Amino acid sequence: MSEPDRTPATHDMGGAQRFRCTPVERDEEPPDEFGRRVDALRQLLAQKKLMTVDELRRGIESIPEDEYLALTYYERWLRSITTLMLEKGVVSPEELR
Repeated sequence: MSEPDRTPATHDMGGAQRFRCTPVERDEEPPDEFGRRVDALRQLLAQKKLMTVDELRRGIESIPEDEYLALTYYERWLRSITTLMLEKGVVSPEELR
């Protein structure tokens, strides 16, 4: 039985040919104010049982590649959080405008 042809998803870019054998970039700087606020929001939503880390990851992994590459780390988190809260009916599109 042969293995299926696997096209890597955005979150699995290490499997994409163009990303193989490239050095890992280390970011040792602490998050900026925006990053701290997004992380605080993530923590609050997790404490209130409105979101899990697996759901956050699913949302990040579902961002189309061109958008994913254009967003910063915490912008990806915020996109995922927003999508999840809309899916769950916690907020409405009107409330986000």
